[in-house]
Order: sequence, then structure tokens, then C-alpha cells
Amino acid sequence: MTLTSSPVNLGDSENQENSQILGADALMDSLRLHGVSTIFGYPGGAILPIYDSVYKAEKQGWLKHILVRHEQGAAHAADGYARSTGSVGVCFGTSGPGATNLVTGIATAQMDSVPIVVITGQVPRPAIGTDAFQETDIFGITLPIVKHSWVVRDPSEIASVVAQAFFIAASGRPGPVLIDIPKDVGQELFNYQPVQPGSLIPPGFQLPKEPDSLSIAKALKLIEDSQRPLVYAGGGVISAGAHNSLSELAKRHHLPVTTTLMGKGAFDERDSLSVGMLGMHGTAYANFAVTECDLLIAIGARFDDRVTGKLDTFAPRAKIIHFEVDPAEVNKNRTADVALIGDLGISLKQLLELSLRKKVQPNTSQWLGLIDKWKKQYPLVVPPAEGMIYPQEVLLAVRDIVPEAYITTDVGQHQMWAAQYLRNGPRQWISSAGLGTMGFGVPAAVGVQTALPNEKVVCIAGDASILMNIQELGTISQYKLNTKIIIINNHWQGMVRQWQQSFYEERYSATNMLNGEPDFVGLANAFGIKGILIKNRNEFVDQLKEALLEPGPILIDVNVRRDENCYPMVPPGKSNAQMVGLPAHPELAINPNRKCPSCGFTSSSKNKFCPECGSSI
Repeated sequence: MTLTSSPVNLGDSENQENSQILGADALMDSLRLHGVSTIFGYPGGAILPIYDSVYKAEKQGWLKHILVRHEQGAAHAADGYARSTGSVGVCFGTSGPGATNLVTGIATAQMDSVPIVVITGQVPRPAIGTDAFQETDIFGITLPIVKHSWVVRDPSEIASVVAQAFFIAASGRPGPVLIDIPKDVGQELFNYQPVQPGSLIPPGFQLPKEPDSLSIAKALKLIEDSQRPLVYAGGGVISAGAHNSLSELAKRHHLPVTTTLMGKGAFDERDSLSVGMLGMHGTAYANFAVTECDLLIAIGARFDDRVTGKLDTFAPRAKIIHFEVDPAEVNKNRTADVALIGDLGISLKQLLELSLRKKVQPNTSQWLGLIDKWKKQYPLVVPPAEGMIYPQEVLLAVRDIVPEAYITTDVGQHQMWAAQYLRNGPRQWISSAGLGTMGFGVPAAVGVQTALPNEKVVCIAGDASILMNIQELGTISQYKLNTKIIIINNHWQGMVRQWQQSFYEERYSATNMLNGEPDFVGLANAFGIKGILIKNRNEFVDQLKEALLEPGPILIDVNVRRDENCYPMVPPGKSNAQMVGLPAHPELAINPNRKCPSCGFTSSSKNKFCPECGSSI
């Protein structure tokens, strides 16, 4: 078959109906129909026909392709694009190692319910199954970490597959999907028939059901009767765009609100009702509140282990209301007294409408007073302004200098300090939570800054994490992205070192990063990016402010105290009330040898909470 070499007008799909075009051109036009204007990717042999169509699309002006330096960076950039905008992110990779390099990014998106469409090249159809050069069964490899996937064996399937892919990625609980396209499918001429977005519901796919009105009434009754309620908001609130409804519900019923790492930004952390993040490195007052509450209102959260600690001690005396779009998450880790399965935005709106028809008389004043007392007694620590720079000080300075910035993070101590001290609006916190992917921050910032070129974007990185994908400095340099990267540099794999200190008798195996660590400023300069080294306490705030407010990409290497630990911390297998690293407050001490009324455990500890089950004693 003779292939057309003349450019196809991808901007007029109606005129293309029933016309002979290449499979690769049909793919690009289908993406255009679904609102795609940015793609992150890296070319290679099997995907070259598609990149030839990318060339045409860029010439026509409707597409911007961002060339990353590693396919993992493409997946994370598409992820950051999606988290910051609410739109579906798109990335490309070729067959074999190009496809397998995308796997970590796909798993990251799956764990955090982020909608991305991943398109990979594949060896030609006759070569599939022959162990051809750069052949990998990426369809099989990714089955456990995608919502759905396809191998396109006929170009006539392209338009419908793309329509299904975008529908599935963004509907219900969002997540990644994968389309694998053999090279010869992209090169084949066929009669293209466009498929409009939303016009094709995939076979067997079920949209979330409408919330049950009886369950909504039961939930409201529990809220009205509760004296110690607590809202536990997760990333589902942000995915559903339900943050305004959450705020109205909390203020109307005087409900304190705690958020997960994924839920940061779902509720204004400057509001007096906010108790910040809960869990392993959550605030003390959030963890005390969840231990003592009598009603836990879980909204778009999944009761994961980093939040609950020892599961049977998590909210041990609370009734549970669970708002959730994914039925598989309901009753998985905790049994719900009332489950509201469906779109969170619709469920919260209907709950509010029912509440507004009634006279509300909140009875949570004593509870809020107790939480305020905990806030005063167990605040997040602000270290003394002496000696080497503390990492917490850096985050507080960032909060003051660029309060409205979009924040991406890598994973580790710096991530937890950022979560504790920074305050973010909806979609302004972009961090790998479920998978905990080191190397996420820089490429995610590429995605956010590409999507939002006029916004401040700051990546908070660790000196170990940033090395995982530091090649993406080349991407930032090439596209002159106005991204600021702050390295909280303690010359360790900081969180691993903290665990080795706490639980492995200070046997620091393979965590010291000092030997072999690069000159980050010199490295940034080698990529054509300005680099700044900050060591001096007396000048660090001024240096940081100047760098953050200066236009253009800048890498800021801040050397901080090497041995600083991230507290509070809930040790693994313990209840949330058993935090370490809290300041002592004698006024909260109890008489020794008290017997726990819940589990019968006798303790000589002066802690207010039972060390066995977390209940008040």
C-alpha cells in the first residue's frame, strides 16, 4: 500500500469523514477533538509514525509537544498537568524501554486517582509475539495499574478507543488508561470517521449512581446529633471539585476538618475549623481529634495505613459516614454506618440542600474548645533561629514569600514538612501520596508550569529525590519554564535515615548522600539554569525571596541541619495518639497505673491516651 506523505488538515475533522488518512493522523485528530493541546513525550522507533503526525499538528499550531528527557518524566509531567488543571493529561512513549519507563508514572497516577492517557508505540502487528527488537507486552505489564487499556490492531478503532479512553480516565474515580498502537497501524491508510467526546459510553462501564436520599437524611441526622464530629477529607474532594460544598457544610454545622496528604487544599487551612493534616506526620491536634471524635465524616478518603495507624485504634468510638465515588473503597478498611456512594459533588450538594431546609443548632462548642487547647499545647514546632538553617524555616519562608504558589514535591522528609507548614488552595498541592514516588517533583512541576505559565510554581525537593529525575532540568531549560526548585539539602535520604535512627538502632545503611553528591548549582548552570547556594542563616530569607521573585527558572540549594527529624510521627503499628516527638505538657499528665476503660490495658505512662488502643484514659 502506498502511504500518503502530504500533510493532512487535522483541523477540519468533518471534511475528513470517509476520507483516506493515516492511522497516526487519525490519532492526532481524535486527541484534538478531545481538547488536547499539550502532550509530554519522548520519540523512538515504534512511535515514529505518530511523531510524524505530531510534527504536522505543531505546524498547524494547535498542539504543543514537550520533549522530556526520560519517559518517566513524561508520565509525571502529564500527572502534574492533570492535578493542577482537572483536565486529562497525555503522554507518549515508544515501545520496549520507552514503555516500561512509563510504568512508575502510571502507577503513581493510579494510586492517587489522576486522569492521564498514556499512548505507547508498539512493534508492527506481524512482529508481536516474536520477541522483536524493543518489543514489550506493555498491555500485560500495566494491567494492574490502569483503569483500562487497549492494543489497537485496526486503525478504524482509533477514534472510538480515544473517546473511550478519555471518558474512562475522567469519569467516576479518575485514573490512568493506556493505548498501545503498533507501528504499522499508524502507517495504514483507512476511512476515518471521527467520534465526538462523550458520544460513546464504553461497553459495561457504569457511571456513578445518584446518592440515596434516605442515606443523605441519615447522614444529616448523625451530624446533627454529634457532639464531637470530625470531617476527614481526602483527594476525592478535589477531584470532584467539591471544596466549596465542604467549606459551606463545615461552617454551617461548625465541623472541624482534617485532610489527608492528597486532600491538602480541599479546605482552607487558615480557617479556625482546620486542624491540618492527620496521620503518620500529621498535626498532633488532628490525630488527637480523630482518636476522640464520636463521628467521623470521611469524604473522598480511603482509610489508608499512613492515615489510620493501627487500624482498630483509628476513631475507635466514632460512627462513620463515608462519602465515596468508588464502591470498592466502602467498608474495605472500616465499616461505614452510613455510606453515600456516588459523585461527591452531588452528594454534598444534596446534603447541604437538606440542611438548609432545617434550622441548624450546632452543639460542638466544647469540642472545638478542646481542639483549640490541643492546638496551643501541641503546635507545629518553629525551631529557634540559631545555628544551621532548619528545614522548617525554609518552608515557613516559602509560605510567606509566595503564599499563592502551586507546590510540587518529591518524597521524603521535605515532603512532610511542606505538607505540615504550607497552606494551599485546591489543586495547588501536587505530591505523590499513595505510591510515594521519589523523583516526582521536578517533572510534575514541568507539567504544572506548562499548563499554567502565568502562575508561580515551586518544587520542594530533597537532595536524594531530585537525583531520580534531575535530567528534567533540561526540559525546564529548553522551554524556559518559570519554575523554582528548592532543594532541602541535608545530604541524606532523610526519611530513611530517620527510620534507621528510630527503629534500627542508628545503623545508617546506604542512606548517606554526601559522598558523590553533585554541585547542584554547577549542575543547574550546566543545564543553562541559574543556581543559588544558601548556607548562611543571616542571609537566607533575603536570598530566598530574591530568587523566588526573580523571573526565569532557578534552582536553590539550601543546606539545612543534617540531623533534623520530622515530627510529630506515629510509629508503624501504633495508634495515632501514640505520636513521638511531641513536647511534654505536664498539665495534661494523668495519674500513673491507670486502667484503660476501653481495652483494660494498664499503663504507667503519663500520656492522656492509652498506649495500647489510643482511647482516653
